[in-house]
Amino acid sequence: MAQSKFSLAKIVAIVVLLAIIAGTYSWWNTKHTVPAEKRYVTEVVGNGDVAMTVTANGTINPVVLVNVGTQVSGTVKKLHANFNDQVTAGQKLLELDPSIYEAAVGQSSASVANAEAALKLAQANEKRARELYAQEFVSRQELDQSVQARESAQAQLNLALAQLKRDRTNLGYTIIRSPVSGVVVSRVVDLGQTVAASFQTPVLFTIAQDVRQMQIDTNVAEADVGNVRVGQLVRFNVDAFPNRSFQGTVKQIRLNPITVQNVVTYDVVVGVANPDKTLFPGMTAYINIVITQRHDVPLIPNAAMRFKPKEGQQPPGAAPPARKKREPGTATVYVLKEGQMKPLKVRIGITDNKYTEVLGGDIKSGDKVVTDDLNEQAGNGGGKPPQSFRTRMF
Repeated sequence: MAQSKFSLAKIVAIVVLLAIIAGTYSWWNTKHTVPAEKRYVTEVVGNGDVAMTVTANGTINPVVLVNVGTQVSGTVKKLHANFNDQVTAGQKLLELDPSIYEAAVGQSSASVANAEAALKLAQANEKRARELYAQEFVSRQELDQSVQARESAQAQLNLALAQLKRDRTNLGYTIIRSPVSGVVVSRVVDLGQTVAASFQTPVLFTIAQDVRQMQIDTNVAEADVGNVRVGQLVRFNVDAFPNRSFQGTVKQIRLNPITVQNVVTYDVVVGVANPDKTLFPGMTAYINIVITQRHDVPLIPNAAMRFKPKEGQQPPGAAPPARKKREPGTATVYVLKEGQMKPLKVRIGITDNKYTEVLGGDIKSGDKVVTDDLNEQAGNGGGKPPQSFRTRMF
């Protein structure tokens, strides 16, 4: 009897121990199982605006940019304009030392006077020869020689007059005048500097005709240029004003291809109004050409379409990841409901590479779509906190 009681007590002790172990395991498992709401990064589906764009970089330039040079060489004697000065058409910008050209004009004037005197003498000799020839005192040959001498003197006078005109024109070129009204953007000469106009006209000033009207010359890849049309809206930013957005319109698509390292691009000219003169010539513009846009439509984040749960890591109720190729215009996203993931197939429209328009499917506003798994990020220092959808303004 004593042995029976001992065996019964042993059995009871074993049962109690097993119950304690099972309870401990259940408690530990409950403590260390991460709820789906905390394991996955989600974003709430909502309505907003989305625009499909073509991106490119370009340079801001005035619509009309005039390079002012010189046709004659010389030393800069006077400067009448500087950077950022407003100038009018015909206004003096610079004067070169005119001494050499004044001397050339004086020499040509003397040559003209000498030729005029020679012509007068030749004319008098011709007149006298004609009178003597009429009285048969000179031969016909002597008359012809006097006529030839007069014609030669006339030619010499014409040559001297042409030389004088050329020298006077060169003297006039020593005064550099603005061909247009505008703003001096660049000045590349200083007082006392010598400029040489030999094979190529040196640039002295660069004048922007109107900085209130600018344009962006940008290179668009051949894969994107087919979607670009004249008149499309363009939004762009510049480094000088990172928190400000500017607008323009596509003004021209130039047909001349630009090939650099086997990459073909086309120059798309964007017209920009600059009434407050905020934008400066030469600034780099980061443009987005709006191809098409939608307002107040259901949107899902692109991260939700990229997310796929790994095999063996799906929470209860989750379907295995899709293996077949996605149909064009469709996507599969995972929605988190009551601690379980459910795959939903949706029809998609345009995208801005961050959010995509939803055209149809079982998804609705307010659903939480899964965008990431925090467990996969644990080795990289943890995951990102859940996000909430906000309507974005363009």
